[in-house]
Amino acid sequence: MSSLFAPGQLALGCNYWSSHAGTSMWRDWRPDVVDADLEKLAHGGLKWLRVFPLWPDFQPITLLRGAAGAPIEVRMGELPLPDGPVGQAGVSQLMLDRFSEFCRIAGRHDLRLVVGLVTGWMSGRLFVPPALEGLDPITDTHSMAWQVRFVRTFVTELRDQPAIDAWDLGNECNCMGSADSASAAYVWTATVSNAIRAADPTRPVVSGMHSLSTRSNPLANPWLIEDQGELIDVLTTHPYPYWVRHTATDAVDDFRTTLHATAECRFYADIGGKPCIAEETGTMGPMIASDRVSADFARVNMFSLWANDCRAMAWWCAHDQTDLSHAPYDWNGVELELGLLRNDGSAKPVLEEMTAFGRFVEGLPFAALSPPVADALCILTRNQDDWSVAFSAHVLATRATLSLAYRHIEQDLPAAPLYLLPSLKGANCVPRRKWLELLERVRAGATLYISLGDGIVPHFNDVVGVEIIRRARASADRQLTLTTGASMPITSGDELDLEPTTATVLGQAANGSPLFWRNSYGEGTVYVLAAPIEDQLTRTPRAFSGAGAHWQIYREIASNLVPSRRLRVDDPFVAHTEHDLGNGQRVACLINHSAERRGVSIEGADGIALACHRGTLHRGHAGTIVTIDPFDAALLCLGGAGLGD
Repeated sequence: MSSLFAPGQLALGCNYWSSHAGTSMWRDWRPDVVDADLEKLAHGGLKWLRVFPLWPDFQPITLLRGAAGAPIEVRMGELPLPDGPVGQAGVSQLMLDRFSEFCRIAGRHDLRLVVGLVTGWMSGRLFVPPALEGLDPITDTHSMAWQVRFVRTFVTELRDQPAIDAWDLGNECNCMGSADSASAAYVWTATVSNAIRAADPTRPVVSGMHSLSTRSNPLANPWLIEDQGELIDVLTTHPYPYWVRHTATDAVDDFRTTLHATAECRFYADIGGKPCIAEETGTMGPMIASDRVSADFARVNMFSLWANDCRAMAWWCAHDQTDLSHAPYDWNGVELELGLLRNDGSAKPVLEEMTAFGRFVEGLPFAALSPPVADALCILTRNQDDWSVAFSAHVLATRATLSLAYRHIEQDLPAAPLYLLPSLKGANCVPRRKWLELLERVRAGATLYISLGDGIVPHFNDVVGVEIIRRARASADRQLTLTTGASMPITSGDELDLEPTTATVLGQAANGSPLFWRNSYGEGTVYVLAAPIEDQLTRTPRAFSGAGAHWQIYREIASNLVPSRRLRVDDPFVAHTEHDLGNGQRVACLINHSAERRGVSIEGADGIALACHRGTLHRGHAGTIVTIDPFDAALLCLGGAGLGD
């Protein structure tokens, strides 16, 4: 595995096009400008760049035609393809030489490179060699054959460059064409990744894709997390709050949005079985968020990704591009003001935050954090919008101090003390064999939580301790009031007319109808919520902006678990993970996902030492308080020597 993607670390980088030319940098090659760019980025503490050999520049092939448009010959412009493997692959030796020079410049600045090979999609424009225009790059075999020639040749010619750390399939290649099935997407991915590995088996292959789906719901998107995980070494998310489904409902510094990158990376990593990095992220410019808010967004995301073993984060992109007039910059206003550096070369606050984070982590007396222990297994099921459900489940769990792992219902299910089946949808949502497997685990002592859309599973009444009299789609919004007194709106799901038999009611509607209950089953416990709140909350703007009470449902279902954390942190805006360092030493990471300074009460804090990015520790008669600045974090050392300041 690449040293960039080591467990428990967070390698900081950015996506790079030169400051003077953007996507035209290879045709308008100015090594002095590139050298100055990379010096500024390295000075800012970045460790790696994702870079892009633009496909038609590096494989500038044209197709000459004869009578009635019949294809005659592939050439480079008017010249026949040169002899030798490079020329016969239609690859430009001049461009390979320029990329080699780029690698040497990066090496001088100690910057590692992740190379996006098939860069045919960039910032809203399709870039294809002239000979292949009009062909679908994903499914057309003629286009794929030339892609293999390009990839094999490029990797073979550049594999001796020490600055290159990993090969990326290309930039969001699932945007280049239309895969009409998961099999088509699989074949393209296998074809390109195999070509890379044949030429260089020593470096990892990175996905470069975004917005994937799961095998539980393949009709939503043929590009599947499981298939990418099978075929490549490192999965990728591009967790922009403006573009990714279900993430543009809140401000970029709202609680839910600041958890998006971590939730999506963990979702991909667990479902795909491979490490996942936040390969592109950002706030999409000053019409979405100010420089100050963008800096807050970057800071809290760096701490969250680091604490949850997401391994790397790269900003989009290195430079503002407001002075560029060619397409795509002339087309798309949102691409122009996303840089870490302004046009005059000065650093924006985001880069300053990345520099500060890097220095803070490098100053710690340990090299890496162990992954946080997962308290619960969240199982995505058939028919549902898997990302919608997974996203809210992560946010609710974070507020309830739970760490989730993910699987889909078709996968092997590892043992866990708590299983979540959130927002069940449809008559075939859970295969019978999987349902019976889960029930056996509950009988043996596990806890199972079910939230219902219109999902149906067998033996339901006996398992959950109720008798359903009738069921219909809810005619109006309902208010759920828990026995603790907490109240929250329910705006989706079916209305169940039911009578408890052995169940204990934990929450009800205004008319007294049970909405949330618990039932003993063998040695274990089953919780049922008669509403698909995970899917509901994802589709509700600002659902997590205030204190909100829905997370208390998750706190209730976790109430009987053996705590995996030594500390108890009671603040729904502060994420809390703990990490074993060995020799009895553990680090607690407390991350403030709010715009307010939080005074966090903690229990079980005897003998701790503090290493705080910004904040203070106070012990008094009222207990121990850790004060954490907005969108910042505190590290607490539990046992052993302190971490230092």
